[in-house]
Amino acid sequence: MADLRPILLVEDNPRDLELTLAALAKCQLANKIVVARDGAEALDYLYLRGPHADRVPGDPAVVLLDLKLPKVDGIEVLEQVKRDPAQRQIPVVMLTSSREERDLVRSYELGVNAFVVKPVDFNAFFEAIQDLGMFWAILNEPPPRLSYGT
Repeated sequence: MADLRPILLVEDNPRDLELTLAALAKCQLANKIVVARDGAEALDYLYLRGPHADRVPGDPAVVLLDLKLPKVDGIEVLEQVKRDPAQRQIPVVMLTSSREERDLVRSYELGVNAFVVKPVDFNAFFEAIQDLGMFWAILNEPPPRLSYGT
């Protein structure tokens, strides 16, 4: 049975957000997609703060994290998640248009689970997102954690 924890998508670009949501929808995943439009909102979701204070506790199945974000950038979000013993097991996939080697190296130094450069081509982008969604929501076997409803 698929892990029904939500997928946290952290993306500020409206076009990339729309394409990512469409690609994930085409996978017909049962997982809810939660969208955060900046790094601060992503951290509020993960730490049950602000508008997310009353959400059901539990980790997302995966965080799809853009690198260049307003308020708190993706590197800082990744750093906070991976240095927190209560959060570090959450899989984080950096999903970015950056091809800068320093971003790649820094992400892996901080413990990112995967670093995916967004393809420029529409079809390749769509396929990459579908593959990510299927892998992290269905195929990946996460460590035992507090789960969402039964």
